Amino acid sequence: MIAVVDYGVGNLFSLAASLKYTGAEIKVTASAVAIRDSSAVILPGVGAFGDAYSKLEERGLVQVLLSQARSGKPMLGICLGMQLLFDRSFEYGEHRGLGLIRGDVCPVAPDLEPGAKVPHMGWNSLKFVRPSPLFKYVPQGAFVYFVHSYHAKNCAEGLTSVAEYGGAELAASAENGNVFGTQFHPEKSGAVGLDILRAFVGIK
Repeated sequence: MIAVVDYGVGNLFSLAASLKYTGAEIKVTASAVAIRDSSAVILPGVGAFGDAYSKLEERGLVQVLLSQARSGKPMLGICLGMQLLFDRSFEYGEHRGLGLIRGDVCPVAPDLEPGAKVPHMGWNSLKFVRPSPLFKYVPQGAFVYFVHSYHAKNCAEGLTSVAEYGGAELAASAENGNVFGTQFHPEKSGAVGLDILRAFVGIK
């Protein structure tokens, strides 16, 4: 059973539906017990970093997520969920992250050419920078869907793919062992996104 963490920051319907389409058994939950009993964990999220981290703390889930990741259980962070996996964020101040992937979360705007729109929203192709089990079914250049105003930096050792936008290469995915993150939304990325979720479900 895959635990989809529900901590009050996002509509989980499309993610749950996409996972079920792959044949995965899932449970949308805020229960520490259910997360511990799961075979894998997905941490979704939309909104502000500091607020999301506070909600995880309020529900007693920070240590649960850390212990599960350190146990070797597969974990996938999506969008804001990916950003929470990094060391810290500079969104409206400086905030501590889970520290499961090395890197910082910074505003997109300063890295873009003048006139580029923020948020980065829409379809962009993936450029793989190193092999990842998440992309075993996905070809180089496949298109996925993004919506974000902040992105990961200083994360070269974990970076697995980038997307070109506004004259910059933005971190699209990163990983550290059994911990994976996608800045894009697999559940909104059509057949390519389903293949990425299917690959994650198959990771043991």
